[in-house]
This record gives sequence, C-alpha cells and structure tokens, in this order.
Amino acid sequence: MKASWEKIEKNQGILTVEVEAERVAVALDKAFKKVSGKVSIPGFRKGKVPRSLFEARYGVESLYQDALDILLPDVYVEAIEETKIEPVDRPEIDVQEMAKGQALKFTAKVTVKPEVELGEYKGIEVEEKTSDVTAEEVEAELKRMQERHAELVVAEEGEEAKNGDIAIIDFEGFVDGVAFEGGKAEKHSLELGSNSFIPGFEEQVVGMKKNEEKDINVTFPEEYHSEDLKGKAAVFKVLLHDIKRKNLPELDDEFAKDVSEFDTLDEYKADIEKNLKQQKEEANKRDRENAIVAKVAENATVDIPEIMVDNEVDNMFKDFANRLQQQGMNMELYTQFTGQTEDVLKGQMRTDAERRVRSNLVLEAVAKAEGIEAGEEDLEGELSRMAEMYQRSVEEIRSIFTANGMIDSIKTDLAIRKTIDFLVENSKTAA
Repeated sequence: MKASWEKIEKNQGILTVEVEAERVAVALDKAFKKVSGKVSIPGFRKGKVPRSLFEARYGVESLYQDALDILLPDVYVEAIEETKIEPVDRPEIDVQEMAKGQALKFTAKVTVKPEVELGEYKGIEVEEKTSDVTAEEVEAELKRMQERHAELVVAEEGEEAKNGDIAIIDFEGFVDGVAFEGGKAEKHSLELGSNSFIPGFEEQVVGMKKNEEKDINVTFPEEYHSEDLKGKAAVFKVLLHDIKRKNLPELDDEFAKDVSEFDTLDEYKADIEKNLKQQKEEANKRDRENAIVAKVAENATVDIPEIMVDNEVDNMFKDFANRLQQQGMNMELYTQFTGQTEDVLKGQMRTDAERRVRSNLVLEAVAKAEGIEAGEEDLEGELSRMAEMYQRSVEEIRSIFTANGMIDSIKTDLAIRKTIDFLVENSKTAA
C-alpha cells in the first residue's frame, strides 16, 4: 500500500492511497463469500453458486461496495499511520479506480488536528489568592449546619408566612387570562426568601395565612428561558395550605455532639475552620492552574476546526444527560421543566466547549515542545490509584482499560496533567 498526504487549506487535506491488486482480490473473495449465501440461481443451492457464473450474471462490479466495506477501514487506518496525520472527523472517500485484477486507488478529504503556534508559556504571572479563613466564614458554615439540622414545625393558626418559612401552596399561572404550560402545581414546598421563583412572587406570599387564597401579579424577566413568557405580565392564583417553620437547635456543646465527632462546640468550630482552609487551598490551586492554562491558551495561535467544537459539545451534552439520569431525571423531563430545548442547551455549552478544545490543543503542543510524556511508571501509579478507589487489583483495572482501548487515553490525560504541573512550576506570582 502507498499513501501520501497533501494539505489543501487550513486544517484540511487530501490523503491519496493506492492498494495493491492482490489485497483487492482478497477483499473481493470475502465479498463474494458474503453475498453468495444470499443469491438464488436455478440449479444451485445458496452458497454453492460458482464465482464465474455469479460474475457473468451480476457483474464483478456488484461486489465492489462490499469489498470496499471490508477493505477501507483497515487501509484508512494504515494510511493515517503511514502519513502521521491526526484526523478529527470522518473522511470524505472518493474511489478513483477499482477493477478486478487491478490496484484500488482512492482519495480521502480529511480534516486534521490543527497546528498550534505557541506564544509565551513560561513565567506566566497570576495573582495569589489567600487561603485564610475568617471568623465570619466559620460562623456562616456553622449557621448552615444549624439550618440543615433544623426541625420543621407547623406554624400556629392565624400566623402569617414570613421569610425563612416553608410555604405549602397550590398555584396556577395565567397570561392574558389563559393558563400557560408548566405554570401549575399542587402542594408545592416553597422556601420564602430563597429567590427560587419569579421575582416578586415570594414577597407576595409573605404575610399570607393558612387556607388564604390570593392573586399574585408578577412580570416574567426579559431573559426568561421561555420565548412565550419572557417579559409577559402574569397572574398566579395561589392557595396557601400550610406554613412550616424551622425550629433551629441551640449552638452549644450538645449540638456539636449531635452533628460531629467532637464533644465541644469550640472543637467543632476549629474543625470547620480547618476544613474550610483545606477547601480554599484546593480551590485556589485549581483557580491558579485554570488561570495559567487560560493565559497560555490565549497567547497561542490556533485555527480550530468547527467539527472539534461540535464533538466536544456532544460529549458535554452526553455527560450532562448522564448526570441528570443519576439524579433520577431524564433529558425530556428537564427540557419540559426548564423550557429549554436540546439545541439551546448545546448553544450554551459551545463557548466552554471551544475553550476546552483550545486549551487541550495548546497543552498538547506545550507537552510536545518540552518532551513531556507519561511513562509506564506514571501509568502504573494511576492504575494503582484507581485500583484502590474501586477496590480491585491493579491487574484487573489494567485489563479492563486495555480491553476497552483506553490505556492510551489514560496516558494522554496523565501527560496533560504533567504539562499543567510544569506550567505551574514555571509560573510567577503577580506582585
């Protein structure tokens, strides 16, 4: 087999391939065996039709497509390896010559991974964020834990709903006197003051009493997700069934014993401070890495093919759908509740997708420029970490990823991780 590559524009080029006649003949033989079992010719059982008779009746050309289906996948991969190109999309195949006893000649229009022109990537300056924890932050976390462990009690008859209460309501929304889709619910629990409803709604529930009915007037925001409702005035007919109020526990040593492994509130607060500091340190580390990678990517020049962004959007959308499923919801329900279509969601993901693709391309270029690779020792360490996480043996984990063809993917991810570490090590803290 012979293969050559010619770049024609930006990230596209023509792969020209010639496959020897002997290999074409083998593919034609396999194609004949595949179709002969389906052909009926009087005087012959299926699968027993002579090749010469088949070709005389149907023509050898009838075998070409099956032969190409057998031949092209392997040949295309070999041609890619020979020319050392990195396709990012399916090729557009154009068969130039194919005949019995002759070589196969075809071209493939291929979109390849773009070249990256690196800018400055060493000595990147980023600000250092403090990991100090304030007394106010500790108290806020303590308050959050107090809220989490609060007991809900039903408000007494005649009491008015106030911010912080849980209002159990029926509601139905109308625009121009017509009920709209998704605007109705029964026995809905709404925490007043949470700002989880349309602006102005919760404020008008405040002051209502049990079994009271009320018309609540609101205006949907101009940026509301539903085209039919954005900017529209609406009336919600509301019935307040019950008011549930949080009975907060006292913040004392007994509370500490109930919610933690500590005997005193002071010990518990010290542990909260330690955990908050650790969380800040981890968050600041991620923020520093992201800021450095963003600047390195910004300094580089790269023309990204749209198909790479499209593919990343598809991957992000699949991940999002999987997360919804883990939470007991599917995409159909989500789009109904939010009023957002799949196309809208994918459009919202596009900017992040482009940023991810750009960052990965630039990190790969830095790794190549600096000779950063993930070796067997790195791979062994990662497999050991996974084995411990999933409580399996290293050999079992390696076998699973090898069977799924993911070992190289793990190595690529590890090389990217090492490249980010390299950039951080070679960065500076802004004055």
